[in-house]
Amino acid sequence: MAARLSGGGGLLTYAVAAATLVFVVAPLLVVVALSFSEANLAIFPPVGFTTSWYEDVIANEEFQHAFAVSVVLALAATAAAFVLGVPAAYALNRWPVPGARAAEAMLLSPFILPILITGLALLQFMAAMRMRDAAVNLFVGHVLVTLPYLVRTVTASLKQVDRTLEEAALTLGAPPWKVFWRVTVPQIVPGIAAGCLFAFMISFDDFPISFWLADAETVPLPIFLHDSMNKVFDPSIAAMSSLMILTGILAVIGLERLVGLRRAMSV
Repeated sequence: MAARLSGGGGLLTYAVAAATLVFVVAPLLVVVALSFSEANLAIFPPVGFTTSWYEDVIANEEFQHAFAVSVVLALAATAAAFVLGVPAAYALNRWPVPGARAAEAMLLSPFILPILITGLALLQFMAAMRMRDAAVNLFVGHVLVTLPYLVRTVTASLKQVDRTLEEAALTLGAPPWKVFWRVTVPQIVPGIAAGCLFAFMISFDDFPISFWLADAETVPLPIFLHDSMNKVFDPSIAAMSSLMILTGILAVIGLERLVGLRRAMSV
């Protein structure tokens, strides 16, 4: 690898990677910088330095409620996606399930379909079924769009499992459930962790599904942020966005602590 990245080609690769990193990170840095501005409007470059916007946002009961709704919803959707996605990925990968490829394509279809169209379809379906509980509707919608991440990452991990270890355990008399728990699961933990991280972040940051399914009492943070921007665009909006960014960073740090980021993303 070091030899391939040496010389002109290596310099070009590093330059492109650095430019891509700046392109991705620069807008986030602008948002964080605006959150410390003393100006009453969100203008760049920021004026002065203050943390008062964070104090106002954290003390805002509506923000607290929206943040709590998003965190609880994301955790619940991730847990449900885990419970459904891991067995589904294992069954499709290891068992002779009739129509396995069609079932897998259906589970992964939210990757392909436009998310706004998915949200509108869910709204129409739930209205037809007279499902009027916004919290339940949001939960169902978020599970639908997060489940593919668990299925995809666990499937990729299962394809890298050393099957000879499972066969050896079965030959030595271990029952199938113990082989799965003691041999297979430790090898797919990185894929499970990565899928759970993706699922949590997709749910926590989701706007299109929440836009169609939320109501006045159950307002996730992205919807609250959108409504706040329609009223006034001051640095408090940047402070809210920065707190969302911080939540994502903490989730990545948690993944690193649990299984190691490199190992989890190797799937």
